[in-house]
Amino acid sequence: MTAPRTPLTPAEANQAILADLRPLPPERVPILEARDRILAQQITSSMDIPPWDNSSMDGYAVRATDLRMGRLVLHVVEEVAAGSFPTRPIGSGECARVFTGAPIPEGADSVIRQEHTTRLDSTGVRIDDLGDVGRNVRRRGEDIVRGSVVLEPGTEIGAAQIGLLASLVQREVDVHGRPRVALLSSGDEIVDLDQRDLILSGRKIASSNSYTMIAMTLATGAEPVSFGIAADEPGVLRQRLGEAAAADLIVTSGAMSVGAHDHLRPILEESGTTMKFWRLKTRPGAPVGFGIVHGTPWIGLPGNPVSTMVSFEMFVRPAIRRLMGHGRLFRRARQVRIGEPVSTPPKLTHFLRVRVAEEEGALVARLTGSQGSHILTSMDKADALLIVPEDVDRLEVGDQAKAILLRESEYVEEMPY
Repeated sequence: MTAPRTPLTPAEANQAILADLRPLPPERVPILEARDRILAQQITSSMDIPPWDNSSMDGYAVRATDLRMGRLVLHVVEEVAAGSFPTRPIGSGECARVFTGAPIPEGADSVIRQEHTTRLDSTGVRIDDLGDVGRNVRRRGEDIVRGSVVLEPGTEIGAAQIGLLASLVQREVDVHGRPRVALLSSGDEIVDLDQRDLILSGRKIASSNSYTMIAMTLATGAEPVSFGIAADEPGVLRQRLGEAAAADLIVTSGAMSVGAHDHLRPILEESGTTMKFWRLKTRPGAPVGFGIVHGTPWIGLPGNPVSTMVSFEMFVRPAIRRLMGHGRLFRRARQVRIGEPVSTPPKLTHFLRVRVAEEEGALVARLTGSQGSHILTSMDKADALLIVPEDVDRLEVGDQAKAILLRESEYVEEMPY
């Protein structure tokens, strides 16, 4: 299959990518290793939680009937600490000294906290306040009923979910695999940071993309596998791509144009790559490609630093989340008010770097400065990407638009553009 000649919209590109991706197969791991992973099984409780009625206070387990009848001096028949169990029921005129978490004796239905009582002697107590009648008892199965579904497949596992699994004596759990993402930068002009003298002398450029892609991959919860920087030589690119195909996803930056030294597309085509698309109607990030390389999904990003980061955010992050088993793939977009005039070339969807602040009850978006695809500081200052649709070429102060929030953890199912 050859890539379509007409550039795709961002939405069409994501649809094409996600149509070819499925969650990775499940693997069984200890529950502490499951944090930030996606559950691949249904968790059903084999027990009630709490397993028995217990006290939520230090105090006295009593019968509400006694207190309502005016019987306020009770005989203390035993003391029940957390970790022990009552030895007998309580009858009329009786109570038991209980502590937080201790089981409630049969016959009791209330716990009067100790500060609402006066101890008379070793076996007697007076109830001074009836405000706790019918209260302070945690009922059996109040949290979880035996046989109920506690966690569904697709649940993201955090501290609360790990706590639930531990409560259910679930020492291991099935989760979707953590994707291995092969990262490769390309270009004769870029070098790694160990070439400091060449960079400082102006003869080469530091490969910031190598580091931003690793950082963004880690932030998704995936495992980055760096294949370094490939020179603009067909043999080198061919070898690195072949090695990278062992990963779950290949992401490259650079070599996406059609210049004499951009060898990536010919190499992909000669290797039998199923090419789905090569160019988009968006800025930054028009030269973005997607295909299947040696059976492995590949996403090609532009080489300019901002284009790389924005394209990663738009297309690679949702792809990784799909592989991880997430149901919600896209960052949330919020309605914002434009705080300064914005002009963009028509017939392209623009993702502008903005800062968003609340002013007079509304979120107001302002540009972070120059929007050039080489201005990496525009990403440093940004906390959102302002979406300017392709049929809009100007926004005035006070106009409404949508912005993708970059520093929030809430995700949604629907694409925001």
